[in-house]
Amino acid sequence: MEGEGGEKVKITTIPGVTRIYEKIPIDRIGVLIGQEGKVKKELMRRTRTRITIDSENGVVIIEPEAPDVPPINLLKARDFIRAIAFGFPPEKALRVLDEDQILVVIDLKQYVGPHPNHITRIKGRIIGEKGKARKNIEEMTGTYISVHDTYVAIIGDYESATAAREAIEMLIQGRQHSTVYKYLDRIMARIKRQKLQQLWQKPF
Repeated sequence: MEGEGGEKVKITTIPGVTRIYEKIPIDRIGVLIGQEGKVKKELMRRTRTRITIDSENGVVIIEPEAPDVPPINLLKARDFIRAIAFGFPPEKALRVLDEDQILVVIDLKQYVGPHPNHITRIKGRIIGEKGKARKNIEEMTGTYISVHDTYVAIIGDYESATAAREAIEMLIQGRQHSTVYKYLDRIMARIKRQKLQQLWQKPF
């Protein structure tokens, strides 16, 4: 991080002082911990954090294991925990730990209100018959999508996850699936062109 004069400013994480609190549904705690604690241990190893889970209320505390742990590691650990909370299996949630990957969450209640019937109908449009719509959007954007409870969560790079979110918002608004797929074809072709241009412009 840079200060006002352009000088580098180091942000220090302090074990026992620097903490991030997150909450996870009780029924997802077992997934976060994993068999014999494997998932939790892998998360702590990859992010160099200490994870404490309160199994009674679902509160998770994320702390750095040492002062030199970058703050982004704690935020990445939080994103992984959120991904598990929103229904992703651990093997897919691990993708969010990569540097260029983000987690995007859509709260369906903000679009259709709290009525269960409306939410069920919208979830059906997003998932599609036998999961076809969700799978199509995942394949077209190269993202992972979870439809869980009243939320839709997306893991991918910024451009692709944003495109997937826009496609899902179009389905929520009642647009036809074919219209959404055509939109994705256009937007993903543009994203690929931009990435190719960036590669060509990079100095060798």
